[in-house]
Amino acid sequence: MGDNTASSSRSTSSGKVHTINSFGMGRLHHKNAIVTGAAGGIGLETCILFAKEGANVLMADISAPALEKASAKLKQLVPSAHKVEIQVCDVSKEADIKALVEHLDSWGGVDIMFNNAGIMHADDADAIDTPEKIWDLTQAINVKGVWFGCKHAVLSLRKHNKARGSIINTASVVALVGSATPQLAYTASKGAVLALTRELAIVHAREGFRFNALCPAPLNTPLLQDWLGDDQPKRHRREIHFPTGRFGEAIEQAQAVLFLASDEASFVNGQDFVVDGGLTKAYVTPEGPPVAAPKNNALLSEQVDAIRGTGVPKE
Repeated sequence: MGDNTASSSRSTSSGKVHTINSFGMGRLHHKNAIVTGAAGGIGLETCILFAKEGANVLMADISAPALEKASAKLKQLVPSAHKVEIQVCDVSKEADIKALVEHLDSWGGVDIMFNNAGIMHADDADAIDTPEKIWDLTQAINVKGVWFGCKHAVLSLRKHNKARGSIINTASVVALVGSATPQLAYTASKGAVLALTRELAIVHAREGFRFNALCPAPLNTPLLQDWLGDDQPKRHRREIHFPTGRFGEAIEQAQAVLFLASDEASFVNGQDFVVDGGLTKAYVTPEGPPVAAPKNNALLSEQVDAIRGTGVPKE
């Protein structure tokens, strides 16, 4: 953890740590956010950043134990968080999404909706070998789930007379470039997310509701690393396409989501927001050692919301 561990443990003489939240300085101060697929990866990293920046966060996922673990980690890292709650949700069921969004009525309604939940099934293959049930399952979660999230976010924004709102949908770079290692149902679902997001961005622009699609490259997740294992040709076939020489990290996607959620992105609407280390722009990639990656917050143990080096007097 290096300097982060040492600096984050600094406190005032009274033992109180100055944070963005204690000063009300967060980029999402007083905003209410929902994140689906919040128990790990991009979802958890986004929840940590949202809470650090002053948002009230409702974490949603299909697994209650995973949500509880993720929520505990967030509260450990961001003890100054205003409000963090969890709710189990199957995004393919509209009743679950409706209940999720209505949970925020008592908070004042949703301001930010991050429709991040999705699956890439191990049995997903090409046009010949993808089972129909895997196709249907993938579309139900990855497309219908995003549609339900967008629908009920708009209803909440209108219900609470919001003049602005930000909806971010997780797509993928495979919606933009082809792959010779097919997961056809997944790829088709993410292409649908891009089209759906663009359409809604235009439909609701005059209401002040922004819709953008996050397009991540493959990330350095435990799931991916376990799948690649020690198969060096399999690994090299993918790594070679990254100009940086490495896979992305979840926190690098979460930083982009934080920007899209904030008022700083007020004129960013209907975009395929690509965060891929240059992968989709590369023809021949550079040689040399890979560029160092940032640490994901969820791997740290010290709080991440302390203000450091600001000259704020001690109490």
